[in-house]
Amino acid sequence: MDIATILGLLLCAVFVVFGIVSGDQGAAALGNFKDFTSALVTFGGSFACILEASTLQGFISGLKSIVIAVKGVKFEESEIIKSIIDLSNVARKEGLLALEEAANNLEDPFLKKGILLIVDGTDPELVRGIMETELTCIEDRHGANISFWDNLGSMGPAWGMIGTLIGLINMLKLLDDPSSIGPNMAVALITTLYGSLLANWICIPISTKLKADNAAEVAAKSITIEGLLSIQAGENPRVIEEKLKSFLAPNKRNTLSPEEGGE
Repeated sequence: MDIATILGLLLCAVFVVFGIVSGDQGAAALGNFKDFTSALVTFGGSFACILEASTLQGFISGLKSIVIAVKGVKFEESEIIKSIIDLSNVARKEGLLALEEAANNLEDPFLKKGILLIVDGTDPELVRGIMETELTCIEDRHGANISFWDNLGSMGPAWGMIGTLIGLINMLKLLDDPSSIGPNMAVALITTLYGSLLANWICIPISTKLKADNAAEVAAKSITIEGLLSIQAGENPRVIEEKLKSFLAPNKRNTLSPEEGGE
């Protein structure tokens, strides 16, 4: 589980509740912010619009992607580089065909696929093309989920404003009754609050987290592609290590010990 995401979601809720109960009414003020009709208009309208703009499968996939953000995806570039260096040492000592047995112990399906392509004697340019095409498809799938949350985040405030306008119209119809103006105005503004919470508490942070996860995965797989092509070209493991280190931030390069490069 990604602690930062979960902690952020919880702290946002705490701060909102604190803002509500810190007034003169205390905890009783929480009741002022509950309105079923406003919630139905804001949340129901927002999700219905996203459903209208996508397929049912895409809508469900977008909803499920919140699990990815909460769960967290870790890509340790240094570990990937170490795996590639180990494989390059095997190829250097025993030949490319020996990589087939080593591939059976790999947990990364992307790396494993690339190794098997090399073992099969696939042309280097074709290997690059196949791996980059798969990477592009991964980015497209991630992009669809990111767009889901971006679009939902834009729909929240819009539908909150629609709910507010509905409430204001109903309020204006009752201007001859001054006692109804305050309660009706409060209900009208609740929809705007709900829309803002949907966008800024849920959608935008989840979208941002998915973008970060996507960038991390693309970087990791880019390292993998370059490493695979270097192995296929028969480059020295130390040269491969130095080449792949260029993908890392300077403070992460020292995590690779000098011995990792092999002979």
